[in-house]
Amino acid sequence: MAETRFTDFNISEEIIRAISDMGITEPTEIQVKTIPVMMEGRDVIGKAPTGTGKTFAFGIPIIQRLDIDSTQLQALILSPTRELCTQICDDLRDLTKYLPGIRVVAAYGGQPINKQINALNKKPQIVVATPGRLLDHLNRKTIRLNNIKVGILDEADEMLDMGFYKDVRKILDRLPKGIQLSMFSATMSREVMDISWLYQRDEVELSVEAVEDNQPKITQFCIQSQGTQKVADIADLIRQKGYKRVMVFCNTKYATEALAYQLGKRGMQVACLNGDMPQRERERIMSGFKAGKLRTLISTNVASRGIDVDDVSAVINCDMPEDNNDYLHRIGRTGRARKVGVSYLFYDSDAKERLDNLIKLTKSVIQPMYFDEQRRLTEVPEEEAGDA
Repeated sequence: MAETRFTDFNISEEIIRAISDMGITEPTEIQVKTIPVMMEGRDVIGKAPTGTGKTFAFGIPIIQRLDIDSTQLQALILSPTRELCTQICDDLRDLTKYLPGIRVVAAYGGQPINKQINALNKKPQIVVATPGRLLDHLNRKTIRLNNIKVGILDEADEMLDMGFYKDVRKILDRLPKGIQLSMFSATMSREVMDISWLYQRDEVELSVEAVEDNQPKITQFCIQSQGTQKVADIADLIRQKGYKRVMVFCNTKYATEALAYQLGKRGMQVACLNGDMPQRERERIMSGFKAGKLRTLISTNVASRGIDVDDVSAVINCDMPEDNNDYLHRIGRTGRARKVGVSYLFYDSDAKERLDNLIKLTKSVIQPMYFDEQRRLTEVPEEEAGDA
């Protein structure tokens, strides 16, 4: 895989130049496996860890095979969240930097629909949408699927787990028969396999395991703390380590707001993000965080998948995640694109059994830490870690 270059694929010079401008020198494993297969027009069901480049794996073949001279909508990409929807659009626009004839439009809830209708009137070849908003456009006849050549379900397991199963089937039923349909996900649930059986044909199963070469390189720590002490510990952690861009995850909207307030009182530059916020406010916060104007972002799981923010220095789990997959998706916001990341998991004395279970089932190596008497963050010695 190390010898493969993007120039080895049958893709245009314009795409090669765009990739080079992004500082990307070689394809990831999922890209090496997927691009040639999709370029042949085959259906793909791809499983790969978070942060391994799935968007470019399907985005490059889509762009390469578009009829640029056509004003018909030719490709549809479904994603589970607004944030992932806009992220995919940004990635595709980066790839089409030297292909000005290609237009990409995002369609998701929380944004005024008239704004999207105006963009759709400019005849995009690619639409990236959340299921609910796409159905709204289909009912209004502001999007027509009769010329779609390729469909993508990104983060398919999350999308179907979030209750979109019926909506996704309604959409797939309206696509032309025999189109190229591919699905990508970090895990493969029963619902994903059901969709594959119902709608894919002669699909190629591609799997990239979380091995040393492709898994996010994340050093994981845990810290026992609770109540108001946890707020002080999180503040001291961020300050002592000097992290420039940190994502902190909480389980509830209330917890994000409370933690943001408490850290703000300590003079820290923070903002919180949760699903109840107006879309414009969410976009403003995410834009500031991506641009480096905001140092610490506190969020619920709404931002734990699909947000590809460059150089997230560390991820902090303020609350123990309710699901083991949530933990993996949260910490996957750091250590992306072969960079090294670090994560911290806070837990209280009642959650030790839950922590042990998480370590076992996710096969994680999580090193215990504590604050010493001088408030210095210190690793628990290995011989004591088993009792931590």
